[in-house]
Amino acid sequence: MFGEYKSKFVTPEQAAQAVKSGDWVDYGFGGGFPDLMDKALAGRRDELTDVKIRGGLVIRPRIEVVECDPEKKAFTYYSWHIGDYERKLQSRGLVQFMPMILRFLPDLYRYHIRVDVAFVPVSTPDDKGYCSLGISNYAWRTIFENARTVIFEINEHLPKLHGVDGSHRVHLSEADYIVEGEHEPLPVRTYKEASETDIAIARHVVKEIPDGAVLSLGVGGVPFTVAKMLAESDLKDLGCWTGTISDAFLALHKAGKLTNARKEIDKGLSSWNLAMGSQELYDWLDEQPNIFHPGDVDYIHSPERMSSMKNFIGIMGGVQLDLMGQENAESAGKRQLSGIGGQLDFLEGAYRSEGGKGFICLNSARKDKEGNLKSNIVPFIPGGSVVSGPRTMIQYVATEYGVVKLSGLSLRERAQAMISIAHPAFHAELEQYARETFG
Repeated sequence: MFGEYKSKFVTPEQAAQAVKSGDWVDYGFGGGFPDLMDKALAGRRDELTDVKIRGGLVIRPRIEVVECDPEKKAFTYYSWHIGDYERKLQSRGLVQFMPMILRFLPDLYRYHIRVDVAFVPVSTPDDKGYCSLGISNYAWRTIFENARTVIFEINEHLPKLHGVDGSHRVHLSEADYIVEGEHEPLPVRTYKEASETDIAIARHVVKEIPDGAVLSLGVGGVPFTVAKMLAESDLKDLGCWTGTISDAFLALHKAGKLTNARKEIDKGLSSWNLAMGSQELYDWLDEQPNIFHPGDVDYIHSPERMSSMKNFIGIMGGVQLDLMGQENAESAGKRQLSGIGGQLDFLEGAYRSEGGKGFICLNSARKDKEGNLKSNIVPFIPGGSVVSGPRTMIQYVATEYGVVKLSGLSLRERAQAMISIAHPAFHAELEQYARETFG
């Protein structure tokens, strides 16, 4: 069928010979992962030195190049965004974190950093040689257009949607080498049963969402609980424009709420960059490709596009906020928990949208390992922790005690608002700090 590309089909071991000592190799982002090429490159451990691998948000239980070389004699792994498995690597000193804002990633690859070899996971090709980028559009086109060597890894489990305008497809002719073989099922992300706190926070947020709202839902308990409540509500004609499409949107679709009918851009389509969730989610993408616009980071993470849609609602999680509204979304002291990813992109898009609202949702307090209650609303972001979102970008904050809007408030008014949704056990100390600091 693909006679003119036959010479490009090689074994993973043959393709791995394209990697040279000193190279930068890109593995991609999210649930799409180049399993065969990872194992083949690990097999060259004793032949190579100083190979740097970039990835991020990995939810698989193993990266072979890392596990085979814990002394980092041949391979060093770098992550744009710490995922479940990478968090475990971090505790062993086996991952280097690289901070970035996701919408800037394509320009990083265009103008500031080098990529030598790209391992691109793609779906089974159609009869014209076109493959889907599966569940990770990411910034792949920008990356492989700037790479010395491009290797497509065909994964028989990836959804085959190409995007209604070809936004999610690549062609076999664009690869230098093509590998194929048997893969494990796609990695899935599951949700814990919603806690009472999740439910309380979600109830506050749902009250703020109008008919026809365009939703960006983060991955986690509160966004999924919000989606379940919206599915059971009287709201209609909701839309999707999100970094990661998940089972939260599938729940809205099943309830007939996700029509995308009022979107000013991509009317009738759910727009996203990554997909992460259940096998049922991946099947949905594969079976109904004509209702999705999977776009690259430049397209989906553009605040300008988001701002051109009315009632753009971003719902995201945080770790800590201080009394000025500064947010830590990604660290516990010096320990990196995740990354900023696209949070600032969607907060800005919501801020600039007519009727738009960006929510940071978090539990008011948590218990430490010793069982002591600790406030997640603090006088100031402590040393060692990260200020992910500046106070000027945070619009709404929601805890189980309510929702406050910070934009337009003075420092003293912000402190008062934040204290009003803090855990009551910490009101006195927060109020004392606010009096001493803000008058």
